[in-house]
Amino acid sequence: MKFYRCLICGDPCMGTEKPSNCPFCGASESYLVPAADWVDENEALGEISEISRTNLQRALQLEVNNAPFYRDAMARTRNIELQCIFKNLAKIEAEHASTIKKILKVELPEPGAGEDVATDDDHENIVAAHEREIAAAAFYGQAADEAVEERIKRVFMVLTSIETDHIDLEQALLDRGI
Repeated sequence: MKFYRCLICGDPCMGTEKPSNCPFCGASESYLVPAADWVDENEALGEISEISRTNLQRALQLEVNNAPFYRDAMARTRNIELQCIFKNLAKIEAEHASTIKKILKVELPEPGAGEDVATDDDHENIVAAHEREIAAAAFYGQAADEAVEERIKRVFMVLTSIETDHIDLEQALLDRGI
């Protein structure tokens, strides 16, 4: 058995092979290192610039809003495939919030009013999810460009990549007519 930790979220995983993505936050395998080599980069971060702090707080709220939306969409659909997809996305978004919370050393905020509510229509939920992910990816790309701290720049770049994967998944569902 081999043990790994994610350089983005810090969570440990184990297996006979290194996973292709972090099973918690979705970061690519290049961010999974042997557990013995892992160092908590948040501890060495020091003071966070005002722009990075503002962008992290906005990102935290975004992720806090998205996780319960996906849980609600999962609960409302009768489609087994969509239940699995929405559940997985809810877990990943919650992990992103947890990762940002650790960087900021704050408590999780409450979701914005109505931000956590899906509809009973699968297509509408996929469209809404797609729009949320497009907005998140665009914002995270901007936040990565604005970050002065290498750790925060890397986290935002990885979040951009993960959210882009979500966009591709949702686009594939839309292309299938779901």
